[in-house]
Amino acid sequence: MSAARKLLIGGEWVEPDGGHYDVVDPASEAVVGHAPEASRRQVYDAARAARDAFEGWSRTAPRERAAILDRAADLIQRDFSSHAELAQAETGATSGTARGMQVAVGAARFRRYARGALEPVEEGLPPQINEAGPMGRAGVIGALAVRQPVGVVTCITSYNNPWANPAGKVAPALAMGNTVVVKPAPQDPLSVYRMADALQEAGAPPGVVNVVSGAEVGVGEAAVDSPDVDMVSFTGSTAVGQRIGEVCGRTMKRQLMELGGKGAAIVFGDADLDSAVAGIGTTYAFYSGQICTAPTRALVHRSVYDEFVAKLTAYVGFMKVGDPRAQGTVVGPVISAAHRERVEAYVELGRKEGATVVAGGERPGFGTGFYVAPTLLADCTNEMRVVREEIFGPVVAVVPFGGDEDEAVGLANDSEYGLIDYVWSGDVARAFRVARRLRAGGVGVNTVGRNMEAPFGGFKKSGVGRDVGSYALHAYSELQSIVWPG
Repeated sequence: MSAARKLLIGGEWVEPDGGHYDVVDPASEAVVGHAPEASRRQVYDAARAARDAFEGWSRTAPRERAAILDRAADLIQRDFSSHAELAQAETGATSGTARGMQVAVGAARFRRYARGALEPVEEGLPPQINEAGPMGRAGVIGALAVRQPVGVVTCITSYNNPWANPAGKVAPALAMGNTVVVKPAPQDPLSVYRMADALQEAGAPPGVVNVVSGAEVGVGEAAVDSPDVDMVSFTGSTAVGQRIGEVCGRTMKRQLMELGGKGAAIVFGDADLDSAVAGIGTTYAFYSGQICTAPTRALVHRSVYDEFVAKLTAYVGFMKVGDPRAQGTVVGPVISAAHRERVEAYVELGRKEGATVVAGGERPGFGTGFYVAPTLLADCTNEMRVVREEIFGPVVAVVPFGGDEDEAVGLANDSEYGLIDYVWSGDVARAFRVARRLRAGGVGVNTVGRNMEAPFGGFKKSGVGRDVGSYALHAYSELQSIVWPG
């Protein structure tokens, strides 16, 4: 079990005013460790420390910021195995996910933004020739667009990936010269403290990185409404994102929001069904469906509908559910007992709405752990709540369509969400044509793979802004224009 942690405020490890709370392993229900519960005052102290550190850090040479981020990546890699064990214990992730998609991606993001710190921040613009007039004599005006750090950034992270998600916020924010207050998800904050350990050992100056955790809502509220915070970067539910947006709007804080998703996967009659089934089946595997980019809404042409459902049912049958530490396990538990009940309630709702449960639907018979069986709901319509609302669990709903591209696009776009959609078709020209019509921040064509330099973010209620690759550096910066007479 991990030792009780302290808050990181202004370079010092501080005892939490609210004591500690238990972090629970979703697989065994054992206590993993004790996370600190910050008070509102301590969150404000962290933001003030970040404000005090901003001037020095923002003026630090980019190569020095790069060196610190590079060293942090080295240190994360040095302790890779223990980090993966902790991440697995906190999240219930399978061994492959904890190692390859949590800790490894976290280290890679620090490495990526060590390079990012060295990317140019100035862009020369074409000179403008001005005629004589009220603004002065005729002349040539030169211009420069300069990306400047925003200031103090609050990073509020999701529970499904306590390494990749915070690293994807903290690393580009620091690379651009911002200072940060990190408020990790209450379910699995201990990994984020490990990340802070690495940054501190790597040489991050006091106050540049601050971490405050807590299970109480007030901790997150204080991290958003502190007058010392200039920007909030949030990953989580749309409902919480909307509340954060309201608070940020009062003082015009900058926002980056990566919110909910209900990914539509359009499967045309000429699609490679095995490829489509394997891609859509990842919904069950990665984080037990607790991932906003999952293709949870399969829109399948009637000409291949029965075959698709049969293949996906067989695919689900081969997905071993159980102890995430056991070899061969594909689907581990969801994050908590409360979330398990929420997912199960949606499955029952699907039954009542008229969906056919062709796989799953019953709680696995384990003595401990928050397990949900991978579930496939067939014969759905776009009006059902299980099709329209984000379940955030190992559940896929299949909606048949019988018409042309217009019907498929109409069904896919008939959603409040628009994060990532997918298209499977043997006609690549059609797939790209359909992709351009989808109201989503990203579209996978015949793949669920990602290009980690491509902009990431959502349309509609799936978010505001874009990050990943160099786009993250833009997200954590403000544009300043400088003009002069030629």
